[in-house]
Amino acid sequence: MTSPRDPEPAPESTPDPEPFTPPSPAALDARLDSITRQPFRAKFHLRGRDRVTAELKGPATIRWHAYDLIAGRLAPARPYKDGKQTPYRGHPVFVAQHATGTCCRTCLLRNHGIPKGRDLTRAEHVYVVEVICRWIEREMTGGAR
Repeated sequence: MTSPRDPEPAPESTPDPEPFTPPSPAALDARLDSITRQPFRAKFHLRGRDRVTAELKGPATIRWHAYDLIAGRLAPARPYKDGKQTPYRGHPVFVAQHATGTCCRTCLLRNHGIPKGRDLTRAEHVYVVEVICRWIEREMTGGAR
């Protein structure tokens, strides 16, 4: 009895040319310092209701919210309404996204070198959340170092 022919293996997906490696905390602070010197980005600070929300919820809850918001609004390869999907206020994460250049895929490419047209990798997703949370932490403790 002859065995059925084994199907050909599926072609392997091409790996990213350069895997994403998150920067060190010092490099992250240096990048945030550079980004927040841009005139548009320098206008953003936690004020009013957004600041109170950050104080009341605490860093752990804000981090969870950031992870969830990025998963729905930025992580897909082609986010819905890309370039217009992030409000300017209403949550500390939204303000932080504009301040850190993580508000849309174009800004993410320009400011962080993360390419458009593909889903964010887990490491990139975690990195974006780290950038946002670091900015919020700096705002809550008196600004940039």
